[in-house]
Amino acid sequence: MATQSWKQISLDEVTRKGDIQLGRGNIISSIDIACYPGQYPIYSSSAKGNGEFGRYSYFMFDEELITWSIDGGGRFFYRPKHKFSVTNVSGYMRAESSKWNLLFVYYLLDFQHKKIAFDYQTKAHPSVIKNLYYLLEISTQEQKQIAEIFSTIDRAIAQTEAIIAKQQRIKTGLMQDLLTKGIDENGNIRSEATHQFKDSAIGCIPVEWDVLNLESIVDEPITYGIVQAGLYIEGGIPYIRTGDMSGDSIPLDRLLRTSKRIADAYKRSTVYQMDIVFALRATVGKVLPIPQELNGANLTQGTAKISPSSNFDENFILWALRTSMVSQQILAVQKGTTFFEITLSDLRQLLLAVPKTKAEQTYISHCLITCEQKIQDEKRWLLKQKNTKTGLMQDLLTGKVRVTNLLKEKEPTIP
Repeated sequence: MATQSWKQISLDEVTRKGDIQLGRGNIISSIDIACYPGQYPIYSSSAKGNGEFGRYSYFMFDEELITWSIDGGGRFFYRPKHKFSVTNVSGYMRAESSKWNLLFVYYLLDFQHKKIAFDYQTKAHPSVIKNLYYLLEISTQEQKQIAEIFSTIDRAIAQTEAIIAKQQRIKTGLMQDLLTKGIDENGNIRSEATHQFKDSAIGCIPVEWDVLNLESIVDEPITYGIVQAGLYIEGGIPYIRTGDMSGDSIPLDRLLRTSKRIADAYKRSTVYQMDIVFALRATVGKVLPIPQELNGANLTQGTAKISPSSNFDENFILWALRTSMVSQQILAVQKGTTFFEITLSDLRQLLLAVPKTKAEQTYISHCLITCEQKIQDEKRWLLKQKNTKTGLMQDLLTGKVRVTNLLKEKEPTIP
């Protein structure tokens, strides 16, 4: 709840006073855009990205506005002054600048929107949102200070997201080069102009490499896990499902657990650190390493255990399984209509391009792991920034903490 000094005033009351104006855009079809292509953006109902629908040779506005997606869940967008248009499935909002800082209004509405759900029956029409949202009667100076804090955080978030995207591109390029050309004795990526390559069953590879099937590089048979793991058992043995493999790592705190009796009946699929788990169903081909914390865990029938031989660098095998050369083989053999899957026999015959020396395998995997660690560091920093913003919104947009007091104490810790 806001402090007593902050009076909540409904958006409907503010619009009746004329301090806030609400409206809807115009019908602009794909045919219109094709007939009159131009440079001015058109914003529509999409809640993704910045909601841009296309570009047009005409524009409706050249001013600072808030827009929102009427048909797309009611998400708000802050539009700084530029030339643009809004379609009829979006709304727009302008404010009397002497009373309202529009950027502050945007953050306050966005804060409230996170707690409001719209659907295709209850759409975010202007007549609807007027009775759902409120503003806070505080000075324009304090509005401006709050808006500046959040816009600074948003810029930092955008910069971090750009760094992550750049690092992802770098990793993709490195994977393509290192896992198809490798690194020579001088530490350079091989080139067909300066090194010898040979044709193979999965493409052109360096002469210093071999093509091996997955079955030939493991110490233990490749096998799937427990057929029926049972319900969650407190203190039981954790097991990994395909649903646990959607992220960059296995979520240790969300794994289901089965009884020791059932796990002991499937000793063959017990996993240990540096084993690889492979998704046989759903996200077919997704591979993740087993961390130390999951020593002794097990798998379900939808996943398979791969234990690379000590003659191979296990991290290199993990990265090799993520190449397009492998994904193309998986596409060729996967089965199913409702959901896709690959059989164990097909998995065992997947072909990998592998350097003959373990030293080169290790060098390649080290380069890729270093690149991946940079990405994960940035993702953790991004999460911290977003959590900081969430906490500040809860404090500053409810009156729990006054921005004037916050600024007196110290400058906000914002990158």
